[in-house]
Amino acid sequence: MLRLAIVEGSLKRYNDALRIDLEAAPLFDKSTNNAHRGKFHNQFGFVLKNLGAMEKRQDYIDRALIEFAAASYYFEQAGHRRYQACVENNLGMLFGTARKFAEAHEHLDRAQALFTSMKDQVHTAQVDDTRAKVLLAEGRTAEAERLVRSAVQTLERGGEQSLLAEALTTHGIALARGGKHRVARLTLQRAIEVAQNAGDTEAAGLAALTILEELGDHLPSDDLSATYDRAADFLSRSGNQEHKDRLLDASRRVLFLVGVLPTPPTWKGFNFYDAVIRYEARIIQRALREAGGVVTRAAALLGIGRQSLESMLRGKGRHASLAQMRAPVEHRRSSLMFRDEVDCPELRAVCVLHVEDDSVIAEGVSVALEGEGWSVETCVSGAAALEKLESGERYDVLIFDNELPDTTGIELTRRTRALAHRQQTPIIMFSGGDVEMEARRVGANKFLRKPGDVALIPETVALLLARKKGREV
Repeated sequence: MLRLAIVEGSLKRYNDALRIDLEAAPLFDKSTNNAHRGKFHNQFGFVLKNLGAMEKRQDYIDRALIEFAAASYYFEQAGHRRYQACVENNLGMLFGTARKFAEAHEHLDRAQALFTSMKDQVHTAQVDDTRAKVLLAEGRTAEAERLVRSAVQTLERGGEQSLLAEALTTHGIALARGGKHRVARLTLQRAIEVAQNAGDTEAAGLAALTILEELGDHLPSDDLSATYDRAADFLSRSGNQEHKDRLLDASRRVLFLVGVLPTPPTWKGFNFYDAVIRYEARIIQRALREAGGVVTRAAALLGIGRQSLESMLRGKGRHASLAQMRAPVEHRRSSLMFRDEVDCPELRAVCVLHVEDDSVIAEGVSVALEGEGWSVETCVSGAAALEKLESGERYDVLIFDNELPDTTGIELTRRTRALAHRQQTPIIMFSGGDVEMEARRVGANKFLRKPGDVALIPETVALLLARKKGREV
C-alpha cells in the first residue's frame, strides 16, 4: 500500500494517494518497524503538503508538519540519518513558508548537521538553498544571495540538475531583489535551461514565472509576452493550484505592464510615480529600438531635446539602465575641412551661431556640427541673436532659420550685414520656406532646405570657411 501511494503521488494523483495513506495508517500504527513507519509518515506528509498547496488547505499543511515530525522521529529511531535529514529539510521549508522562522532554522540546522556528518555536499547545498528561501522570506536578501550562490557552485559539480535548477531560481530571486537585474535575468534563464535538460518542465515553468514576478518591471513588452507564453506552456500540465494562481496573477500584471489594462491587478504596493517611470522607460525603449540606438533620432521621435534624453540615460539618470541600447558613438578622425589639425591649430575652435526656435531641429544641427569638433551656440529668437551679433563675440559661421518668433531670417540677415564686424561672416539660411533668392539678395552665402539638408550643414560650413580663409590669405 505504501508503494502504491508513492506511485500515485509521483503521478501527482494526490487525492488517490491520500485515500491509500488513510487506509494504510492503522496498519502502520501497529507496526514495530521504525524504518517502515518513518517512510509512511514521510509519504503521508508529502501528499498532505502538496494537496494543501493545490487546494489551499491550511489544515493539510498543519497535518503535514505533524507527519514530517513523526517521520523524523522514526527515522532517527531506525538510525536512517539520510532520510531523517531530508525530512528535517522539508520541515524547515514548511515552517519558513508559515513564517515561523525560528522553527525553520532549527530544523535546517539539524538537516545540515546530519548531511555534513555524512560528508554529503550535494544535499548540504540543498539545505543551503532551502535556508536561502527562508532568509528571503525574512527580508535578509544579502545573506540569502551569498548562501545560495555557494549552493549553486556546489550543485554545479554534483550532477543533480533538478536541485541545481531550483537553486538557480532562488539565486535569481535574491539577485533581483538586490537590484542586480541583468545578472538575475541571466541566472533565471539558465535555471530554465537546466530544468528543461533535466526533463523537469514544472521547475522550468517556475523559473520563467519568477522572471515575470521579480523582473517584469524591467522587461520590454516583447520579452514580457514571450516569457509569459513560456511559463504558461511549461505549467500547462501542472496540478499545483498555487502555481496556476501565480500564473494568473502574472498574466494580469503583464497586461498592465504592456498597457492593455489601465490599472494594476492589485493596488497593494502600487506607487503612481514608479508606474509613470516604468511607462516612460517603455516608450524610450521603443524609440531607441526604432532609431537604431541613435539618441538624436530617438529624441526626435519622442519630441524632446537630445540633451534631455542624454540626461535620462547617463550616469545617475532615471533611465541609465537603458544606456546599453545606445548605438556606439563614431567619432570622426578629423574635421571635414581641417584634415591636418596639427598644421592649423587656430582653426580647431570654430564657433557657429545657430538661430532656430524648433528644439528638435536645433538639436540635430548641434549634433552634426559638434561631431566635427566645432562648438555651437543656439538662440531661439532674433532679439537674442542680435544681442550676440552686436557684441564682440567671435562667430565663424551664422545659420539662420527664416520663421522666427519675433522676426524673419531675411530681416536678421539684413541687420547682420549692416554691422561692420559681421559683413564678411558667412551666413547660411536654413529654412523650409521658398526664400532662397531673397535670402541671397540680402547677404546669405548659402541656402539649405529644412529639414532634409541637415546632413549637408557640416560640409557647407567647411566649404564657406575654406573660401573665407582663401580670401584672407
